[in-house]
Amino acid sequence: MKKFIGVIEKINYWSIILLPFSVGIAPGVANTVIAIMIGTFIIEKIIKREKLCSASLPVVIFVVFMIIGVFTFINTVSIKNSLNGMFKLFKFLMIFLVCSENIKDRGHFKKIAVSVACAISLIGIDAIWQLFSGKDFIHGNPLNGNIGLARATASFPGCNALGVYLTGLTPLIAGLALFSTGLKNRIFFSLSALIGSLGVYFSLSRGAGLGLFISVLFLSLVKKNKVITSGLILLLLIFPFVMPKNIKEWAKSVNYNPMILLTCEARMSIYRNTVHMISEHPFIGVGINTFSRNYGKYKTAAAEASFKTPDTIYAHNSFLQMGGEMGLLGLGAFFIFLFFTLKSIWSAFKRSADPFLKALSISVFAAIIAYLINGLTETSLYYARIVMIFWFLIGVGLALTRKE
Repeated sequence: MKKFIGVIEKINYWSIILLPFSVGIAPGVANTVIAIMIGTFIIEKIIKREKLCSASLPVVIFVVFMIIGVFTFINTVSIKNSLNGMFKLFKFLMIFLVCSENIKDRGHFKKIAVSVACAISLIGIDAIWQLFSGKDFIHGNPLNGNIGLARATASFPGCNALGVYLTGLTPLIAGLALFSTGLKNRIFFSLSALIGSLGVYFSLSRGAGLGLFISVLFLSLVKKNKVITSGLILLLLIFPFVMPKNIKEWAKSVNYNPMILLTCEARMSIYRNTVHMISEHPFIGVGINTFSRNYGKYKTAAAEASFKTPDTIYAHNSFLQMGGEMGLLGLGAFFIFLFFTLKSIWSAFKRSADPFLKALSISVFAAIIAYLINGLTETSLYYARIVMIFWFLIGVGLALTRKE
């Protein structure tokens, strides 16, 4: 039995390491790795007769968040869709539970960091290859086009999905590059972060670029690195003058409206309609995992005046969509969950005496912030394939709090 438990533990150990890499390859690969990760975790707990997890505050709040999800069934238009939504929440819970409970030593954290660095390097190189060859080398995906500009997608179905993936992981590696003490580590992580950043740039995803920029600026300020901080501010100042001609012409055509530049006219219409949806069902929403099924019912003439939107669509804003589906109660519970989770990770950063774990803590903190910033213009918390990265980051962050 001990040998069997040892095998189970080893499989679980490596499945956690491979998760971020698998998400970059394909949905089937990622789901297989996640199923193995969760399955081995549960089997190990049953054999050892251990409780599933410790009742930490973030876990308790997430369970409350799930209970609110159950209450949204009152308004749902599809029991099947909402049941699927609850299954997704359970899956997210298990991902961050497995990571927070089973990442226990420094060596495991280091292997995870190397895996993430290799993953963003692979996907970033794939994006660069796609830009010059016309197809990515993993799936043969063609380039996307917008306002006459080629946009990389790499192994993902769309350029914004590529941006979400890289923005969720690149700050983690950028932070390790900034805070690492060893020269070899700094070089390795710096090259990986640079490749990941280039991938974000070639995706031309504005939300992803904003999330990456703010997170790296935050890291440089915490590190008190005047060179990088000054370089980022200089880059922000000169970008309007060096950006592609097509972007300049588009910006001029919308009268340099900052909201349209950050999103687009279509999304502004979607946001207004979503606010109307929330106002009609402010407490428990229209039903978990039913936003697209409901959207057409809440379109208004005023919102559609500037741009007509389809009847079935995502909100392109994670927080508005959550408010629409689960009401202000659900959205509030999610924000409280984030607050206590980030507070715990920040505490781990401040208290850790280990330089590597200290660097990893602030890097995970920055990566979560970058992902959430991207969620202001994308439904990044609703991408079935890529959202696994967010809950993986949450799990790694909570595991670090156990190493204070």
